[in-house]
Amino acid sequence: MKVIILAGGLGTRISEETSDKPKPMVRIGDKPILWHLMNIYASQGYLDFVVATGYKGEVIHEWIEKELCEEWNVSAFDTGETTLTGGRIKRVMESLPGERIMATYGDGLSNVNLVELISFHERLDKKATVTAVRPPARFGVLESENGLVTHFGEKNQADAGWINGGFFVLEPEVVQYIDTDNEAFEADCMPRLVSESELAAYHHSGFWQPMDTLREKELLTNMSKDNPVPWLKI
Repeated sequence: MKVIILAGGLGTRISEETSDKPKPMVRIGDKPILWHLMNIYASQGYLDFVVATGYKGEVIHEWIEKELCEEWNVSAFDTGETTLTGGRIKRVMESLPGERIMATYGDGLSNVNLVELISFHERLDKKATVTAVRPPARFGVLESENGLVTHFGEKNQADAGWINGGFFVLEPEVVQYIDTDNEAFEADCMPRLVSESELAAYHHSGFWQPMDTLREKELLTNMSKDNPVPWLKI
């Protein structure tokens, strides 16, 4: 089963790193986060990747051609600089007619168990499955009474709701739910699937961490020194 990695966005929230490269090429330790993401899938036996490129896609194309040494089957697919996530998925899926695929974003790492994810997807028999995760705590929680702070500390991640963590499984029919390049998978396609009861949610309570800010990049860089790294601990 092929894995589509969405790697074409501008990465504006981490613009300090993305003026000369796309966000998935920001390095975590000595490797781009794109490599770490592919390694999650490869470590669980999925070695076929299509990287959907856009903004500064030539950096990814060149890296795959000249620097990627692993024995993975990786191709870069130019999906257009202004194409949104839905359009990128549509373009790649149309090049793989009739195939079930996995897909995810190029800027978040997780130790999601892919065998369990696919088994769940098959059991519910829906056109698409999204991995639901708890958002990482970013702010301290402040509680007060009569003008005085009574508690200040980190928010418990379990207190937060579930959010879209990527790591999708998509049946070929999903392409019919995306009309144009200018549609976001999250805002346009997913609600259409929901309206027809065709979107399942696999709840993952383990590690998940996006890289939206420099602080989160440094957090992941520090984690990359662990052996094994948390996104490979299944």
